[in-house]
Amino acid sequence: MDIADIRAKTMDELRDELIALKKEQFNLRFQRATQQMESTARVRQVRRDVARIKTVMREKRES
Repeated sequence: MDIADIRAKTMDELRDELIALKKEQFNLRFQRATQQMESTARVRQVRRDVARIKTVMREKRES
């Protein structure tokens, strides 16, 4: 996910995206625990996307 795309979204869209990523992160944790994970790099990517979205949300709240 590109930071420019994230900044272009509204707060509601960011909240929806954050919820979707949190659900995916939860499912990935289960896949890792049951050793059914196909892409281990996806865990890192989702975690960083969550951080990016939270950062942009904080920036929008402060301005």
